[in-house]
Amino acid sequence: MDAKLLRTMFLAGAKNLEAQQEIINELNVFPVPDGDTGTNMTATIMSAAEEVAAEEDAPMEVICKSISSGSLRGARGNSGVILSQLLRGFTKVVKKYEVVGIPEIAAAFEKAVETAYKAVMKPKEGTILTVAKGASEQARALADEGETDPDAFFRGIIDYAEEVLEKTPDMLPVLKEAGVVDSGGKGLLEVLKGAYDGYLGKGIPFDTPVAHADGEEEAEEEEAPLKYAYCVTLRVILKQALNRKQMIDIRGFLTSVGDTVKVNECNDGISLHIHTGDPGLVLQRALLYGSIRDVRVNDIVTEGHTEPKEGQPFDTSRLDAPEEPAEEKKPMGFVAVCAGEGMAEILKSLGCDRVIEGGQTMNPSTADILEACSHVNAENIFILPNNKNIILAADQAVKMSEDRRLIVIPTKTVPQGIAALVNFVADDTAQENEKMMKDAIAGVSSGEVTYAVRDTVIEGTKIRQGDYMGIGDSGILHVGGDRLDVTLGMLEKMVQEEQELISLYYGQDVDEQEANELVARVNARFPGMDVELQYGGQPIYAYIVSAE
Repeated sequence: MDAKLLRTMFLAGAKNLEAQQEIINELNVFPVPDGDTGTNMTATIMSAAEEVAAEEDAPMEVICKSISSGSLRGARGNSGVILSQLLRGFTKVVKKYEVVGIPEIAAAFEKAVETAYKAVMKPKEGTILTVAKGASEQARALADEGETDPDAFFRGIIDYAEEVLEKTPDMLPVLKEAGVVDSGGKGLLEVLKGAYDGYLGKGIPFDTPVAHADGEEEAEEEEAPLKYAYCVTLRVILKQALNRKQMIDIRGFLTSVGDTVKVNECNDGISLHIHTGDPGLVLQRALLYGSIRDVRVNDIVTEGHTEPKEGQPFDTSRLDAPEEPAEEKKPMGFVAVCAGEGMAEILKSLGCDRVIEGGQTMNPSTADILEACSHVNAENIFILPNNKNIILAADQAVKMSEDRRLIVIPTKTVPQGIAALVNFVADDTAQENEKMMKDAIAGVSSGEVTYAVRDTVIEGTKIRQGDYMGIGDSGILHVGGDRLDVTLGMLEKMVQEEQELISLYYGQDVDEQEANELVARVNARFPGMDVELQYGGQPIYAYIVSAE
């Protein structure tokens, strides 16, 4: 296998994974509407594939570097990070040669598994790691037996990996109960199958659109007709700091007079971006909060307009406005991940410098985390992943950071992230704060309420499609048809005797009246505890709750 064949096989493996991503997503053990293993693994490998595709006649070392660095930066979710580490380990061996044979490939498989296992603090069998190990063991066995036919070698590895995948439910009871194989292992198998197709010369061409589950091919999005004629951007120098409700009110007003709304904090106030038919209304509203600066009104129809990328906040520094003086470097800063405008405002109000939009439904990549950290002028930057599926990507960002010290506080929920920020003490050292924040999150119990997308059984609990589920730190706590009943039932199993505060964050699909009804019921059920209600605005999860 020379560089050209490695490139062909890798691109075919990436394309096959992309084609199977929805099937892999559906293997999610919990029947929640955010199964994303296939999406995360596809985003990870495609980050590398785009770099590899641009290297048509590159030598082996260059191809390997593109595979490794591209996947490491693009890694999303635990499965994506593990896949990136497998690719990193594999290329560590292969890059030393211009041409590799079966013995070298077997050694590369072994290095891949060794590298991936080292990246996970507590490796668990019955996962993608087990399937990778099985493939590696078979590659070594075939090489030691003197196999010389590449076709038989590759086919033997895939067949054995498939056998191991089918056994994953016997290794993880939760898989067996849900009636699925491990989704990450399935993703890895599809990469191997695609690579083998590439070897045979029949892989999916990299530039071919992939068919979706409904049979429709992915096509370039057609530009929607313009609804509003003007793009307005400006800064507001605030008379006084705005609270969370005021920020939400501003967004609500802007949404009522336009679309493509972005509201973000800047050094001395807030920046606004909106498409509207009446710029005057926007300017008049902004003047209620302070003086306006750097006003720009674009006629979108005649001048054209370039939108900020989806998921990224509009930044007024992209305009022809005078640059703000650089902030003095501070000892410590924060980067956090969350979904929901209300959640983001809460984190910012507690001192978070940069909030990355994402979470359970959209895991940010290692590159996203590094990019956010690059905008925080601090010697030490604490990263709050606020989701267990983002912690590995954050850890990977720490290893890849070259110019600043990053520290991951392993928060698995947004309430844990809030607790960490509340317990931060600016006068203490980074080491002291790291310990205090880790101690603080250990005392937080968290829960989330969402709906089931399919029938299943988990830990003996029957769940029907459309049921509401209360999911706590240790798994499913309550299931039922009424989400207030489910939320209350979940809290009854969450709250511990020594805890004093219950916090309720309601999502974008919950109205305030229902949320207030929940508060009344929680107060009645837990009369000795303080109960706080806040708007989180998170998608998919009707309520996120915590007790501490």
